[in-house]
Parts: sequence; structure tokens; C-alpha cells
Amino acid sequence: MKEQGNLLLAIVLSLLILLGFQYFFESPKMEKEVEKKKQLKQTEDSLKNNLANLEDEVFGYLELDDALNKDERIKIDAPRLQGSISLKGLKIDDLTFKDYKETLNEDDKLVTLFKPGSTKGGYFSNFGWIKASSDENFDLPNDQTVWSTNSKKITNKKSATFSWTNNQGIQFEQEILVDEDFMFTIKQKIINNSNKDISLIPVGKISRTDTPETLGFFILHEGPIGVVDNVLEEIDYKDLKKNIGPIEYNSKGGWFGITDKYWLATIIPDQSSNVIARYQFYTKNNKEKYQVDFKGGIVEIPSNKSITIKNLLYAGAKEIKLLDKYEKEYSIPRLDFAIDFGWYYFLTKPFLYILIFFKNITGNFGVSIILLTLLIKLIFFPLANKSYVAMQKMKELQPQLLRIKETYKNDKVKLNQEMMALYKREKVNPAAGCLPILIQIPVFFALYKILFVSLEMRHAPFYLWIQDLSVADPTSILNLFGLLPYDPNFLPKMINIGIWPLIMGISMWIQQKLNPQPTDPMQAKIFKFLPIFFTFILAPFPSGLVIYWTANNVLSMAQQILIKQRMKKEKK
Repeated sequence: MKEQGNLLLAIVLSLLILLGFQYFFESPKMEKEVEKKKQLKQTEDSLKNNLANLEDEVFGYLELDDALNKDERIKIDAPRLQGSISLKGLKIDDLTFKDYKETLNEDDKLVTLFKPGSTKGGYFSNFGWIKASSDENFDLPNDQTVWSTNSKKITNKKSATFSWTNNQGIQFEQEILVDEDFMFTIKQKIINNSNKDISLIPVGKISRTDTPETLGFFILHEGPIGVVDNVLEEIDYKDLKKNIGPIEYNSKGGWFGITDKYWLATIIPDQSSNVIARYQFYTKNNKEKYQVDFKGGIVEIPSNKSITIKNLLYAGAKEIKLLDKYEKEYSIPRLDFAIDFGWYYFLTKPFLYILIFFKNITGNFGVSIILLTLLIKLIFFPLANKSYVAMQKMKELQPQLLRIKETYKNDKVKLNQEMMALYKREKVNPAAGCLPILIQIPVFFALYKILFVSLEMRHAPFYLWIQDLSVADPTSILNLFGLLPYDPNFLPKMINIGIWPLIMGISMWIQQKLNPQPTDPMQAKIFKFLPIFFTFILAPFPSGLVIYWTANNVLSMAQQILIKQRMKKEKK
């Protein structure tokens, strides 16, 4: 009976806990979710009716020339950018870089970033307004609006002003200016000549048609990106496609955009304003659409008054010095995060700046990599010196270690005791030899990141056959490095071993000979196999990284030889 009572009490208490949890936690949570969905629906409806989907109603795709000739445009002619702006919808949808080509071929075309939304791979940005309330009864410019301007061209020295006036007498203006690099300034002005006060919300967006081809490497982010309240947010295309509805953030300032490996398009609101940033995927006219937009706070414009707000658009190359410059100039938080420096940011970014410094002196990034390797060796010389001294002593102790192993081969406990006693007596740390390798691992990954993601390494030559340090050695042992009339590039690069990976493997093998051999036969066999293994593994890696590894091996050998000679002198 007592047990039944306890059971009943337990059931009652459990129900009370569940009901209490439902009342105090779940109900408020559900109410918040309902309210959030309600607000989201209002925002979506507003954006849908105004700026959110400013693409032409075109089924299928237009050719680029047809799309560019379809509507009236004004030219963009800046030191590093060329293109045009469509007066219909006032979209920046035609941008090409003047100083970046798609390949090393001199005859190849320049890299294009923005294209009209009606083309395959359409990519553009524009800015506008939405109504603060559905009760507002006046017209806003939309995707069909044709703006007027007296300008023929936008340059880094001359802006262009666009205007449109609705039937209620409210005049909308946009002044667009581009600097000598890749930053656009968009000043939006509203002149309220109507007889009543109005309330509007400034908005900006970047839209991309179709899922672009990506490299698919886990160490590189390509897709929607942004900094929200000083926190980096990265969203993969596939994850955004899976998400039902937009991904929404509240942020003070920040920046929101889409990144490729080397290029970035991002909208940047006033850094003192609170905004709602959204990342979304949808389909329209059987086309996949990715959109990044932001919505600012409510702006009140009294009758016969005007208001002006300023936003920025960065549409350009991810050059570290340029991003840092804009970050400081416009107080944009962590704009350098657009470059995927990864976990080793504290090493990767300084290394990149050091490489740029050496390149400015030598004129060659390959030489800069070698100089950086030398600098790293000098910094860690005291630690490496102790390590190499310990390794040399270990080499000298090899005969004694072999005798101990032979004597106590049937007594593992005694064997370990005698070996530890020998290490203690000779003041040798057997693990000290691992320190250079442990140091080298983060340095290796940091340099790999630099060579893989940094624009500065793109198409950067070394000497002779190395014309791009960011890609693998183009030569192949399968055609005797070009001596045979045979192109083996259809085979995996791991098999198409180039000259530099072979040099690296040989240098690793020679360095290994200078080190004490492991006492364990199995370990010794594994170590002998490592140079061959790393030759195949590093063959597909960027040639700049292989050059670094080779230079590191050579410098390590020189260091070992010097230490060995000094130890011989000390014994005499």
C-alpha cells in the first residue's frame, strides 16, 4: 500500500513538473515563436512587394549581350572596375575587374563579378525602401521603375545621381560613387513633397541566380557570409537550400554578403544603426535564387522635409591590405574575416603580411616563402637547437640502447627501467626530437591556408616552370617532365609527381639520414617509408607549400650539421 502511495505521489509530482514547465517555459516560448513568425511574415510580405525580388520576370536565360542591351544603362569606369548600372530597377549588375584575368593566359578574358539577373549565374546588388506600415498609401520604386539621370558615366572622381518621383510628389534619389578600388557609396535621399508625414525602412540586397561551382574543400568557405555583432557567420549554399525560410539575424552594423574563393560582394549598412539581416534561398521562374539583404530602422520623413542615409557596397577582390584599410576607414567590424584564415588566424594573417613585405623587397613570392622559412627557423632556433642536440646524443647512444634491448629482450619492465636510467644518466630526453615537428605542424597548415585562400598568391610566379605558387607543380614524372610528347594531366596529380615534390622527397630522405634511427625495427621501416609517402601526398599541394617544405628540410639539415660539428669541438 505504501509503495502504491509513493507511486501515486511520484506520478502527481511528475505531472506538476510537466505542467509547470509547460506553463512557465514552453508557453512563453511558443508565444515568442508565434510573434516571431508573425513579424517574419510581415517582413516577407513587405519585401516581396517592394525590393526583395527585384529580378526581371524572364523564364529561361538571356545571353549576356542581350541582357545588357535590353535596358538603358550608364557606364562604370573606375581605375580597377568597369561595367554599368541598369536604370530599370537601379541595379549594379555589370562589373568586371580590370586587373584580374581568369587564367595566366594573356589572351584570356577578365574576371567578371556581377551579371544581370536574367542571365545564367546572374549576380547583382541594389538598394531601396520598404513601407514601415501596410497602412501607408503611396508608391515606391520597384524592379520595373526606370530611374532618370543626367550622368553618362560613374568614375572614382564623379558620382551619378538618379531620381524618380511618385504620383504623390515624393521624390526618391540615389547618388552612387565608386572609389579607386572596389567600394561603392550609395546615398539614398527622400524629399517628401507630399502633404503628410511618411515612414520608410531602408533596405539593401545582393542577389545571385543559380548555385555557383565551388571547390568543395572543407578548409575554404564559399557562399553566404557576414559579421553579425562582431561574430562571423558562414552559411553553405547547401545548408541554405535545406533551410525552410530565411535565416535571420539582428545586428548593430556589421556586413552581409556572398563570398567566392577570391572575390567578395557585401552590403554594409551604417555601423551605428540596428538592422535585420537575412539569408535566404528560393526558386523563381524555375531558377534557384540566393539572396542576402538587410532592413534598417524606421525613418520618419515629415511633410516638406528630406532625409538622407548612406550605405556601402564592396564588390571586389579579397586583398588583405585593402580589406584592412576599409575596416579602419569605415569602422567595419572584422572585414578581414572575408578571407578564410581559419583556426590559425593568429599565424595566417601575420604570415601573409610578412610574405607581402618580403615580396615588396624581392619581387617574388617564392623567394618570400624561403625567407619566411628562414625567419621561422631563426625564431625557433633555441628550441630547435636543444632538440637537435638531444637527437644527436640519441644517435650516439644507439649502441648502448641496442645492447640493453638484447640483454633484457625477455624482460620488458627491466628493459624500460634500464633505458630510462640511461637517458637520465646521459641527460637525454628521447621526446625532444619531436619538438621541431610539433612546431612545424601549425606553421605548415598556416602556410597552406595562405597559399590556398589568399588572393595575393593567385597567379604569383616563382622561377622557370612555376608560374603559379597557388597550384601544384605542373610538371610530371610520367612524361619525364615534358621531354616526352605525352600529356598525363588526366591522371590524379598524386601520380603525376612534379619536380619540386621529388626534390622535397629527396631532401627529406637526406635529412632523415642525419637523424638517429629508431631502435624499434618496425618504427625504423616506417620512418624509411615516410619520404616516399610525403612525396606522393604533397604532389597535389600548392607548389609554394612544397617549396616551403623543401627549404625547411635544407635549413634543418644545415642546422644539424652545424650542431654536430660544434658538439665534436666541445668533446675535444
